Amino acid sequence: MSFPAAPSPILVDTSFLVSVYDKRERYHLRCMAALAQVRQPLVTCEPVVTETLYHLRRIPRAPRAILANIQLGHLEIPFQLAGGASQVLAHYTKYADTPCDFADACLIQMADELDTGDILTLDSDFRHYRWRRNRSFRLLIPLG
Repeated sequence: MSFPAAPSPILVDTSFLVSVYDKRERYHLRCMAALAQVRQPLVTCEPVVTETLYHLRRIPRAPRAILANIQLGHLEIPFQLAGGASQVLAHYTKYADTPCDFADACLIQMADELDTGDILTLDSDFRHYRWRRNRSFRLLIPLG
C-alpha cells in the first residue's frame, strides 16, 4: 500500500501578505482570489514576517491576525537560517545586480530546501531568480 505524497507547499512573500491584510492595496482582491484557490500548505520565513509587520504597522489588527495565522498553523515557518546561512549569502552574491534582499534570498533557499517554486508574490524579481540553480519560480498571481 502506498500513501499519496504530501502536497508541495506554496511560498509566501511580503508583497502578497501586505496586499491580503491591507484592503487599500491595489492588488488586494487579486491576492484574496489567489488565496481562496490555495489547497497546499503556505510557508514563509521570519524575514518576510518582519517586513510584513513593518509595512502593516499602521493597520491596527494586521499584526495580531498574521501572528494568529502563524500560531494556528495556517502560515508555517519551516526555515532555519542557521542551516542555510551560507546558501542565503550565495543568493545575495548571485543576484547582486537585482538586488536581492534578505527575505528574497531566504525564500530562494526555502524553494531549494522544500523542492517547490510555487510562490504567492507581486515581486517581479522572482521572474529573474532561480531555485535549484536553473528552475524558474511559478508566480501564482499574474503580474500585469
